[in-house]
Amino acid sequence: MTDIVLSLIPIFLLIVAGYVFKRTGWMPDAFWPAAERMTYFVFFPALLLENTARAHLAGVAIGPMAVALIGPLVLVSAAAVLLRPWIAADGPAFTSVFQGNIRPNTYLGIAGAAALYGDPGLTLTALAIVCCVPTVNLLSVAALLRFAPPAGGRPGWRMLVGSVLRNPLIVAPLIGAALNAGGIGSPPVIGPFLDILGSAALPVGLMAVGAGLDLAAVRPAGRLVAVASAVKLLVLPALTFAAGWLLGLGALAQAVAVLYATLPASASSYVLARQMGGDAPLMAGIITATTLIAALTIPLIIGTVI
Repeated sequence: MTDIVLSLIPIFLLIVAGYVFKRTGWMPDAFWPAAERMTYFVFFPALLLENTARAHLAGVAIGPMAVALIGPLVLVSAAAVLLRPWIAADGPAFTSVFQGNIRPNTYLGIAGAAALYGDPGLTLTALAIVCCVPTVNLLSVAALLRFAPPAGGRPGWRMLVGSVLRNPLIVAPLIGAALNAGGIGSPPVIGPFLDILGSAALPVGLMAVGAGLDLAAVRPAGRLVAVASAVKLLVLPALTFAAGWLLGLGALAQAVAVLYATLPASASSYVLARQMGGDAPLMAGIITATTLIAALTIPLIIGTVI
């Protein structure tokens, strides 16, 4: 447990640093959108492409791991719809709780896997991204279309399909896997170039996560924030662990799957809520609360069940 905590502390310190830099004005506001854009489109894709291109993929149980990751997401989503009367939220608020239940902060997942499990963990995290990002996008947009139906031409399924096909965090590991399968691996010159770019991903991406936190958004909808936080940080990891155990995942694959399930809500949830009629302030509160609580739950869960 101590080793896990010590490995994760620097990750959360970078998040705190980003929050402090943003709130004190030490870095200008214009810096953060540019940092997020570079991280999303350049740094993290470079890291994932280079890692998967040179990874040893033989023996990776892709099918069982995909089922262990996707199955609990579908189960939690179905349960949320069935229990909506108990949640007692209007349509837009329910969609934000729904997103908070299932959408992971991929940046934090990559950083955590790299810190705890090195390159093999990073490779399995790339697999988790390819499996889960399209799944949560489909489920989230379906919920928004059903419970906060578009009006005035708000984007729907066409936006979803396009965003998945263009998502660099999906495209990059797929390209890397193709290079790997074709025997090319990490190309000369290009490989080291991507490796250098990827080294910027973790510090810049994690500080951007901290800069996006909004403590003032947590209190107004405390009950709904608590519901989403409990499901995302406790229920989903428990279901993922159970699925991995039933499917006989190896120790590393099980660890990475559970780690990915423990991640706090993604900042992209806020963008989708704002674009498609969800409750954006509530979504901001859920993102902030789950990120703060995850500093305690991630080491506790990983240290307990793995």
